[in-house]
Amino acid sequence: MSLTLQPVAEATVDFLNQLLEHRPLEKVSIRLWDGTLWPDEKPRAATVVLNHPGALRGMLAAGTAKGLGEAYLRDDFDVEGDMEEAVELAVALENRPTGWLASLTNYYKLHRLPASLRESLPGEKTRIEKDGRRHSLSRDRAAISFHYDVSNDFYRLWLDQEMVYSCGYFETPDATLDAAQLAKFRHLCRKLRLRRGQRLLDIGCGWGGLARYAAYNFGVEVVGVTLSEQQAEFARQRVEEAGLTEQVKIELRDYRQLRVEEGFDAIVSVGMAEHVGRENLTDYFKTVRALLRPGGVFLNHAIGEGRQAERFHGPSFVDAYVFPDADVPPIPLVLQSAEAAGFEVRDVENLREHYALTLRHWVRRLEATQGRAVTLVGESSYRVWRLYLAASAHGFGHGDIAIYQTLLSKPHADGRADLPLTRQDWYEK
Repeated sequence: MSLTLQPVAEATVDFLNQLLEHRPLEKVSIRLWDGTLWPDEKPRAATVVLNHPGALRGMLAAGTAKGLGEAYLRDDFDVEGDMEEAVELAVALENRPTGWLASLTNYYKLHRLPASLRESLPGEKTRIEKDGRRHSLSRDRAAISFHYDVSNDFYRLWLDQEMVYSCGYFETPDATLDAAQLAKFRHLCRKLRLRRGQRLLDIGCGWGGLARYAAYNFGVEVVGVTLSEQQAEFARQRVEEAGLTEQVKIELRDYRQLRVEEGFDAIVSVGMAEHVGRENLTDYFKTVRALLRPGGVFLNHAIGEGRQAERFHGPSFVDAYVFPDADVPPIPLVLQSAEAAGFEVRDVENLREHYALTLRHWVRRLEATQGRAVTLVGESSYRVWRLYLAASAHGFGHGDIAIYQTLLSKPHADGRADLPLTRQDWYEK
């Protein structure tokens, strides 16, 4: 016998009380389709809105964070208020001692609730079909295109003026996003100790902001490589507008296809190594080292596992809908692989708080332009990005993930590294 709406609401509240009895939510409330607020009517930072009687079952039936995210894409539920704080619901469910639905009582009660009849919103490219060997040239190119060739206009809505899609460097907590990204450029170039006349390789150059900054402010010649056609086209246009065509070359090419004889004095990779795969890290560093002249340095800026990396289990929402084949290995493995390739580790800096600040800027800017974003990429893709950016901010803020700048050197045959004794020059005004 089917339940009436009132019994369904009561059953939903009863299930929530039992499920989260030992992990109460401090900053998240849940509002049912009939207006009922759980656990009480106290104002909270975020409100998860169940859009229909089958919403809760649709959210929890899979028992994974990925399933919860897919319910958001189906519009089983929405989030009002602070999306980052709403991630605490997933954390609370994941951290239950017995898991989401390990209890037979919980499983039975959940499946007594109505099922969600909603499907993913149609006609939008929210997932990728993976073909070929993982991290082959063709599959990597397809994965990069899936993530970055969404729409330059879409990224422009929420990135800074330079179109930098990586962690900023906040010299003060209230710095603007534009100021933080320019400060990041300066920080990177100072760590590389760039000098006029040198050759710099930017692996995964994105929309070319760092390449232009290094050429204009440090007088270096830059080769930037990317696998994204839209990024390459945009970067070349910006280079031409800046009058830097003699100093900056943007190539649509995989870094593995560069010629060793070209040789570079310095190499930088910002937000690209996440696409390499931990099983390929040593080969990655060997390839980069071969492109570097003796005495040169390589700065690898990449996301890695944090101290709570194993918090979420099961299939990955990010792999399915955002970053296909992405991998964020722990920093000890990264350093071990770099040394195995012949690099010498000179400095490691964790900037995870900076990435949390960056992501919060991105989320606010994306939400403020929701209408335009939906017009450009569709409702499902907007939801993917809102959830991904907010969940990432939560992850960096709580230490689930980290962002490491690792400075590596290729000493001369006699061991000279051509580096000063201190880091003082990195921070001089």
